[in-house]
Amino acid sequence: MTSPTVSSNASSASATDAPFDVSEHRVRTLVEIRALLKQFVDGDVPLSLTTPDGLHYATSLWAEDPQRGVLVFAADPRDDAVQRLAESHEVMATGYLDSVKVQFDLNDLVLVHGRSASAFNAQYPREVYRFQRRHAYRVRPAGRSQPHAVLSHPDLARRQIDLRVIDISNTGVALMLNEELNLFRSGQLLPEVVIELDASTWLHVTLRVMHISEVGLSPTQYRRIGCELVDLSPGAQRDLLRYLDHTQKRHRLLTL
Repeated sequence: MTSPTVSSNASSASATDAPFDVSEHRVRTLVEIRALLKQFVDGDVPLSLTTPDGLHYATSLWAEDPQRGVLVFAADPRDDAVQRLAESHEVMATGYLDSVKVQFDLNDLVLVHGRSASAFNAQYPREVYRFQRRHAYRVRPAGRSQPHAVLSHPDLARRQIDLRVIDISNTGVALMLNEELNLFRSGQLLPEVVIELDASTWLHVTLRVMHISEVGLSPTQYRRIGCELVDLSPGAQRDLLRYLDHTQKRHRLLTL
């Protein structure tokens, strides 16, 4: 399998950055690999299984067993994506531990069935890629502004959804969903989204859903939809970086 690559959106805007060297991010010792994988198991952190032809499946890592040399992922055999993944010869797992992006290839992926559940088994990875998103400075809106994103979801005909922006960086955005709508899934592409950050900053973007989590307790509980910004135009990148810089300055002034 080919080594993972990093989206151009995750790179710094500076033209003076050194060339990206994936070898600097390769983790090969069993102790380090297991430490990363255990965080996914213990925290029930979502993972996305993907293939080169664009297939995405959201799952979680149930178990990691280096003694048996196996990983066990949750799998719903009724989902068409599960059957297609089982037939694929090239599958990659991607997940996020705070600001760290973790990727690894899945070899010998097999769908197995038990009495009460089904699961994916795969070989324990010999190497994992760990990308610290150093340049993704995430900011929360400052002052009384209420940035929001408006999108037309493909499963909701003739209706737009308005989601509040929780925070944003030059690579991603976190959105707040207060409605009981089970519309979003990891890996899903959301085209033609309009993000209004302030009166002069409107971004027309495509979003890729990376993870979904429940935050808080009822009645104030909401879903946090973490998304990657996909293929920002040069103009949108400039507008976003200007907004991030301005917002960071406002936060510093408010703390003085």
